[in-house]
Amino acid sequence: MLTLRPAEARDAAEVLALIRELADYEHLLHEVDATREGLHAALFGPSPRVFCDLAEQDGGIAGFALWFYSFSTFRGRHGIYLEDLFVRPAMRGRGIGRALLSGLASRCLREDLARLEWSVLDWNEPALAFYRTLGARGMKDWIPHRVTGEALLTLARGDPKTLG
Repeated sequence: MLTLRPAEARDAAEVLALIRELADYEHLLHEVDATREGLHAALFGPSPRVFCDLAEQDGGIAGFALWFYSFSTFRGRHGIYLEDLFVRPAMRGRGIGRALLSGLASRCLREDLARLEWSVLDWNEPALAFYRTLGARGMKDWIPHRVTGEALLTLARGDPKTLG
């Protein structure tokens, strides 16, 4: 039987394991520097700003959805940004990913949120095909941007001579 539930403090190590499995699948394991302690603080600290839903099947954790609230200035309402969705390979094809997304979509409706959105690696055709079955469409007009590492430090310093 499939059960969806919010992650609890006792799940921090398992959430980290799922993140590492996802990163390995995406060939990005070398970029993971998250720790159990850091996840515990982010997910279960006094004012969490990120949330995690777990899917349990056959007595074990089969997958997760890690998400946070976003905001649409055009819509004037919050939404949900799905940072990561992952179902363990042995558990795929059982409706687990669909159930996790359905749970988030239901939350959007209950809370009058404007949208549910996420990003997908352009090479991940299995995920892209799955999302298309749900009615999701890629937003080709929008290009994600990121500032991290040294560029983040430089930007934070605000020195116009070192920017661009």
